[in-house]
Amino acid sequence: MSAPEVPHDAPSIVFDDRVAENYDVAAAEMFEPSRLDPAVEFLAALAGSGPVLEFGIGTGRVAIPLVERGLGVSGIDVSAPMIGQLRKKPAASNIEAVVGSCATTILPGAFGLVYCVWNTFVNLLSQGEQVACFENAARHLSPGGHFVIEAGSPSIQGLLPGERYKAFTVSATRLGFDEIDTMTQRGISHHYWVVDDRLESWSAPWRYVWPSELDLMGRIAGLQLVERWSGWKREPFVAPTDSLVSVWRKPLGDRT
Repeated sequence: MSAPEVPHDAPSIVFDDRVAENYDVAAAEMFEPSRLDPAVEFLAALAGSGPVLEFGIGTGRVAIPLVERGLGVSGIDVSAPMIGQLRKKPAASNIEAVVGSCATTILPGAFGLVYCVWNTFVNLLSQGEQVACFENAARHLSPGGHFVIEAGSPSIQGLLPGERYKAFTVSATRLGFDEIDTMTQRGISHHYWVVDDRLESWSAPWRYVWPSELDLMGRIAGLQLVERWSGWKREPFVAPTDSLVSVWRKPLGDRT
């Protein structure tokens, strides 16, 4: 079985002008207080007085509520159109956001919290890039600071041998399915929906990662795992779940 073919710079291509302009509407459920508030509460508690850095800041779904709590927020995102949408929001006027990769782009200063939420981490399409993301987080953290990742793994237990497609949404106006290669941990999520009399489509590549793999990445970066949950309300991380929130800490004596 061969991995789905995607270009190396796929994330920047996927989150283009069309996606950025409609992102907040398409992802409206993720802006609902019941989904967003627990994440903001969790991150704000770890941040203390800040400042904080978001990997994959997007249109500011999480960053803006943190700014509204008085925290200084900076962000990195691979998509210029997504940052363009962020900059249109008055509440984001004090956010420093730059176009770049969360695996390699470096901002000045030290941060008490670096976070990467809602599966942004799996937009890094190789293990090497994902390890580099951990190392970049450690580089930005002040001693004692925390790195938080929210990332899920697809439910692959229902796949039959040789099967690679699994539907996650099926309705009269909406169809979504994942194309999964279990040998390479690579996948593509395909979305199709009806708008008026036309069919719209969008596909996004990703590389899923196992908790044990995340733990090794953290060790490589010199970070210590301190918490792992299945959600922002600190629900126990037990099977079956395809969601996890993990927290690592930079040792107090680490000045690198």
